[in-house]
Amino acid sequence: MIPSGKKAGKVYSQKPLSTNGQLDFTRASTATRIGSDGLIEKTRTNLLLQSNSFDTTWFNSNSTETSGQSGYDGSNDAWRIDITGAAGYISQAIVNSGVKTASVYVKQGTLSFVRFRISGGGDLRVDVNLTNGNVGSIGTNNIKAQTVNVGNGWYRITLTSNTTISAVLIYPIVADSDFTATSGNIFIQDAQLESGLVATNVITTTTAAVSVGSVDNMPRLNYTFNSATSCPSLLLEPQRTNLILNSEYYGTFTTSNVTLTNNYATSPEGVQNATRWSSPGGSAYPQAFKTVTGLTIGQEYTTSFFTKSDGTTQIQQRVHFTGLTFLRFTPSNEWTRQEFQFTATSTSHTLVFFTDSASAPASSYLIYGIQVEAGSYATSYIPTFGATVTRVADACNKASVSSLIGQEQGTFFVEWESIGDMSAPYLALSAGGSQSNRVLIYIASGAVNSQIKSGSSIVFQSTAASVTGTIKAAVAYKTNDFVFYVNGSQYGTDSSGATFSGTTLSEIEFDHANRVGASVKKSVVFKTRLSNTQLADLTSIDS
Repeated sequence: MIPSGKKAGKVYSQKPLSTNGQLDFTRASTATRIGSDGLIEKTRTNLLLQSNSFDTTWFNSNSTETSGQSGYDGSNDAWRIDITGAAGYISQAIVNSGVKTASVYVKQGTLSFVRFRISGGGDLRVDVNLTNGNVGSIGTNNIKAQTVNVGNGWYRITLTSNTTISAVLIYPIVADSDFTATSGNIFIQDAQLESGLVATNVITTTTAAVSVGSVDNMPRLNYTFNSATSCPSLLLEPQRTNLILNSEYYGTFTTSNVTLTNNYATSPEGVQNATRWSSPGGSAYPQAFKTVTGLTIGQEYTTSFFTKSDGTTQIQQRVHFTGLTFLRFTPSNEWTRQEFQFTATSTSHTLVFFTDSASAPASSYLIYGIQVEAGSYATSYIPTFGATVTRVADACNKASVSSLIGQEQGTFFVEWESIGDMSAPYLALSAGGSQSNRVLIYIASGAVNSQIKSGSSIVFQSTAASVTGTIKAAVAYKTNDFVFYVNGSQYGTDSSGATFSGTTLSEIEFDHANRVGASVKKSVVFKTRLSNTQLADLTSIDS
């Protein structure tokens, strides 16, 4: 695979040059991946319509709009907004809730101030002096309001809230909180409303919201976290739900001798939305905690989050669900994903972060991306901003390829990267996903297994127990001639049994249900039964 070899519903192969090697792909939800820069890449959506056409979906009150103005980006895509009466403004009605950040690029005209406002629950607004970008009056319910100087007199103004939004409004004004002017103008460009604590790169919309990233049915070619030199692999995961309502905003946590500072530092996604956890000391076991609901009694869950040192001397921290298992960790100088498992004994449990010391020292560190999901291991990060979010399972297959699969004889090879004592996704040649008629290789609790079914009858199966590290496995079949090799050694043979006929095997499957995530490095199908010498060479760790 190559990084450009994908589109919605398809994963293209580098070889063969025809379409014979392309895979069909589905996932009926958005998702995250690790991008080529080693950073978490989210699906981003601009919820505003006509984001740079302010004479369309936008409503004007005592104002007029003129396009074709010189913009912050060197284009002529900016707009001049003139007021024709006191308190003139433009607005767009939009109903949405949760943690949202609104943004717009603004430059002074004959007026030198602007009010940027979110209508909804609470006082959500900011007045900005466009001569210098200084923030003036701000609302009492903002999570954050800020300006960024982008050059040539332009500023990007952002306003972050956690409420139910009903509209976004822009007021050209004469001075801080002064709406008396009846004429005058400012320039604006590229309005955006998105989930999260920061404004990200501009996404232009017309008549509908626009999303970018791993949108529905977009395959995820996933790179290595914190590495800008890795090669991508196709990420396939089961359905999971993040039960934490706000995975990045911790304003709803209860704290004791702890301050949680939003947008303190750059996070694993490369933007400034990591939170600082800090305690001045003087009180034993300072803590921040939050109740997680929607649990199922007896179900195993995995909690995960990212931590990093904030540059201070680090001491041991602890996180647990009250009365259940816990994790001790010491933040390092690199972003590290921490995780631990617990089994629910109630439908709700309290998640507690605290300094693991009774001597009450001062402590601080960075935290990002809390996730609680049903399952025995952590999957890719699922962002939430006010409600639980479900990432639907990835599904990838290659159907109608019977001509590429040996029927009466063949060889199926799979290589996994290093894994521990775990289960892993199975790979199979099958008759259209059927549990009958298939050639299967899978890992369960550290043991590598093969199984061949002709019809509903098992004609061959073999196990190579306690294999660790890199795993190369191959199962070869021919009428009355079956064999299984793992890491250069033979583990099972059988000299009786039927194989397949006609076009019975028609599909290549990758299935990950209820299995621990593990990287499949390579999978190869041969139309002939390779010799034992060839199989030993093929599966050798040194090959």
